[in-house]
Amino acid sequence: MHRMLISGGAGFIGSHVARRAQAAGYHVTVIDNLSSGKMENLPEGVTFVHVDVRDRASVLDAVMAAAPDVISHQAAQVSVSESVQDPHFDAAVNIIGLLNVLEAARQAGTRRIVFASSGGAIYGEVPEGQRAQVEWQASPISPYAVSKLAGEGYLQAYRAQFGLEFTSLRYANVYGPRQNPHGEAGVVAVFVNRLLAGQALQINAMETLDDDGCIRDYVYVADVARANILAAAGVLPDVINIGTGIPVSTRTLAETIAELGGLKLELMTGPHRAGDIKHSQIDPAVCEHFLGEMTALRTGLVATIESFRAALATPF
Repeated sequence: MHRMLISGGAGFIGSHVARRAQAAGYHVTVIDNLSSGKMENLPEGVTFVHVDVRDRASVLDAVMAAAPDVISHQAAQVSVSESVQDPHFDAAVNIIGLLNVLEAARQAGTRRIVFASSGGAIYGEVPEGQRAQVEWQASPISPYAVSKLAGEGYLQAYRAQFGLEFTSLRYANVYGPRQNPHGEAGVVAVFVNRLLAGQALQINAMETLDDDGCIRDYVYVADVARANILAAAGVLPDVINIGTGIPVSTRTLAETIAELGGLKLELMTGPHRAGDIKHSQIDPAVCEHFLGEMTALRTGLVATIESFRAALATPF
């Protein structure tokens, strides 16, 4: 049986990867510090080790014990705004954390790393009407984006020096069940959670107050999990966009969630947030070639709303 270790595997994306990996026949080990992940996100049968990726010795111990064939590295500081406020912490998690995983993988004889990169950040501003391609010159404007781009550079170096293969998945804006609604990184989860609680939503401006907000490319988490399994098998290119290429404004997103959920919508406006890209849209052609049809936004939003409603109905 092949073995996969997933860093951040109790979190939003990682837990979906864990379930998909189990279904594909992997023995799964999860390392997570549970700062945002939850034990209840994990499927039965996975091996769990409480580890912070910033702790070099603990990462090494966990990886050596698991002896994984492949590591899916999902652990990250994921908030653009928090990276602007505290770039040292962002680098500690996203750069030093990755280096700790890479060093452990090298010593454990791991053959491949699947890296959660960011197509939604590292390209910078995408001109309206265009879709960012992997070949584009990266233009990061936030410490978060810089850390993800640096991560890809380290992956290339570790392959050149040590033969450690990699696939870098440049995610668009990922959404879906189990996303954390209490941070700033997951606008779909934030909006669904607030609407279910009868609270107003804030549209942060792209340019000026009362505009429709920034443009994003949203991708459903189940498609991201499928991409991770294909990447683990070495099927995908070294670097690949994972998204739909469909532009959606923040206002349109809010209106669609309210419509699909049958929820009352009250909107407030806010200023542009530091570090936020105004227009982000990635080219999905290569992704669609390997993954086939991607989940439509309305379909994914319905599933997400239903999952949040079910969570609210479940007694603690």
